[in-house]
Amino acid sequence: MPDINTNEEPSPQQINYGELVILGYNGQIPGGDRGRRKSKFQLRQRSHANGLKAQRQHLCKNADEVQKLTQADFHSISYTLSRNQTVVVQYSHDEDSDMFQIGRSSENQIDCIVMDTVAGAKTFDDLTVPQSTISRYACRIVVSRHPPYTARIYAAGFDASKNIFLGEKSIKWKNDQNEMDGVTTNGILVMHLDGDQFDTNSKPSKWKEVSVCGSVFDLGEGRLKFNYQLTPPSTTDNILNDGSLIDLCGATLLWRSVEGLKKTPTRRLLELELDQLNSKKPQCPVGLNTLIIKTHPLSSTTSSSSPNAFVYVSCGHVHGNHKWGVRNDNKESRECPLCRTIGPLIPIIPGIESAFYVIPDTDNESTTSYAFQPCGHMTSQSTALYWSKIKVPYGTKGLKSICPFCSIALSETKPFVRLIFQDSIHRQ
Repeated sequence: MPDINTNEEPSPQQINYGELVILGYNGQIPGGDRGRRKSKFQLRQRSHANGLKAQRQHLCKNADEVQKLTQADFHSISYTLSRNQTVVVQYSHDEDSDMFQIGRSSENQIDCIVMDTVAGAKTFDDLTVPQSTISRYACRIVVSRHPPYTARIYAAGFDASKNIFLGEKSIKWKNDQNEMDGVTTNGILVMHLDGDQFDTNSKPSKWKEVSVCGSVFDLGEGRLKFNYQLTPPSTTDNILNDGSLIDLCGATLLWRSVEGLKKTPTRRLLELELDQLNSKKPQCPVGLNTLIIKTHPLSSTTSSSSPNAFVYVSCGHVHGNHKWGVRNDNKESRECPLCRTIGPLIPIIPGIESAFYVIPDTDNESTTSYAFQPCGHMTSQSTALYWSKIKVPYGTKGLKSICPFCSIALSETKPFVRLIFQDSIHRQ
């Protein structure tokens, strides 16, 4: 399988299908993107189709039959029903679709290497986890090579031997067409938006589980007790739309369509608005020095004569990093000198991953007017409103709203704050 051609300038012949963006990274993974392990993947039409379609189902009664089929030169999915009974489904080449595989394996057949997201990670070493919960071959996305280039999500990916194995203890069943299907150990979840486009008018829907063959099911109280065979699939399909979220049990990915990205602020626009904000020379109300909002506020190369801007996340007043109002040496308990509100004073960090910005409500909406609480990532009002109502799987803590730029859980009482500058330079 050829490697995916990601985040490179497309040739005039290449068709861009869309982007997969991992929540929690602000433009790149800490320490920089590395080969097929990166924060964002552009899925483009391959030079040669590599899609697959189910061709034939075999019932094998011994291991020799299974081995003969799975070692043949074609892709297959094996469903072990018992020691003496395995169903092997052969797949043949589909010249009308492209397949992209996602997982934590670094093997060549994995196009998008995704590791567990660590909330608030600042260095590459911070990304290390004791035991990953993401499958080596987590899922696959199949895109039609013909307009409108429909993208579909399926649980599980093919390994180096071109096989997917669902063991005897895995959850599997026959559907109403007598075809085998199943779900993976940790599960692949999907959530589509209840709306026409990726904006504040869209509402989150319920998370649902995707099967190996692409059926979508409502989540039961317990996966082992849930009867997939008797439960009809959800009316939701496995088609990815602009703003759809995919959870791999350790990382959550956002799907952005080409048409949706055309309406979203670009990286260049985000940088331009940041430059415009800095050109107005906002001042610290206490030190009266000019504040500069930097892309990397804690960089060791920053000049002491140009301090970064900080915000009291409880009230939104923007200051420099002065020592006024420190209470009992507690960094989480700072008193704002303007309104006497108590709370943390943290650096303002521009959110520069453009894919996380929703389609703005107005043409002149500022992208530097709000910040998520408690992390301080600066964004637009529409984007802050949108992500504050989206809840994603958050480890063992259930569903939580997170900052898309760092994956830190947002405050449940005040998930974002309007930035208030001394000079009233903001429009909104």
